[in-house]
Amino acid sequence: MTCITVGLGDRSYEIAIESGALARAGSLLDRFAPNRRLAIIADENVAPTHLVTLRSSLTAAGIEIETIVLPAGESTKSWNHLESLTDRLLEVGIERGEHIVALGGGVIGDLTGFAAAILKRGCGFVQIPTTLLAQVD
Repeated sequence: MTCITVGLGDRSYEIAIESGALARAGSLLDRFAPNRRLAIIADENVAPTHLVTLRSSLTAAGIEIETIVLPAGESTKSWNHLESLTDRLLEVGIERGEHIVALGGGVIGDLTGFAAAILKRGCGFVQIPTTLLAQVD
């Protein structure tokens, strides 16, 4: 696995690059799940393709997941979908200090990142990009 550190002082983070990393997500994301759970946000196009692999890996690592699947497309980047996403995250009891994982392209990454930033004065955010644009965005 190749790791690149984005140096931003106390806001620094790592980018992990590895073929097949989704199947190892349980071990890679373990440090982001101190309460042994994560919220996974995906869209209806990505979920059928990648969610099973991610869920299997996290479950095998003993990490409980709350999955939220949103409609696909640019129109999902809206106040209505942000409201429904944050409402759902609150319903499942996501707390400050827990992490929210965006599994998908730019729309899911943007919406999930913003939701993580405003929920409970800030939750952690992990992005698992599934498109080239989301990787460089």
